[in-house]
Amino acid sequence: METERKFLVSEIPDNLSQYKCRQIEQGYLCTEPVVRVRRDNEEYWLTYKGKGLLSHEEYNLPLTEEAYNHLIKKADGNIITKKRYEIPDSSGKLIELDIFEGVFSGTVLAEVEFDSVEEANSYTPPEWFLTDVTFDRTYHNSNMSRVSFDKAEMRPTEMRSAEKSAEELSPAADASPAGSDLHPEGSNPFAGSDPHTGSDY
Repeated sequence: METERKFLVSEIPDNLSQYKCRQIEQGYLCTEPVVRVRRDNEEYWLTYKGKGLLSHEEYNLPLTEEAYNHLIKKADGNIITKKRYEIPDSSGKLIELDIFEGVFSGTVLAEVEFDSVEEANSYTPPEWFLTDVTFDRTYHNSNMSRVSFDKAEMRPTEMRSAEKSAEELSPAADASPAGSDLHPEGSNPFAGSDPHTGSDY
């Protein structure tokens, strides 16, 4: 059983180089239920995930490099690549900070795993965490693998709709205090900007 919460972040720690970093590539053979293949540095895995956003069953089976290379070609939709930094927090929990690459450059998500739902619900996130998106399917990798992109802006049409809804909920978007935006500068998912510099590329 895997129990985890997902967060958008307001900033990225300056000292990332001091933390362990893993290079991840993954694709989805199926999203209902989730069947995923992943390359994690030099390890290869086939994963099944059951239903549930906060907590769900998860089973991992090791693959050979040859088997992974065969299966990743059969994956549907977007292949997801990201750097994952392992950052311990003050409560003793491990933050997995994902900085996405490729078509999702600019997306930054933090995940924290827990031993139980009760522990997850009682967790106090650090100040640089912004919005809890655990129950927002938009930010789950299996859903990201399926989104389509607007050819003019190279941003998922689904995310553009979500941003529009967020703007409509805000009475004065231009007057929003710093840090109150759902997608702050530098961590705006799928915005096509470098999360370290905020510059477009």
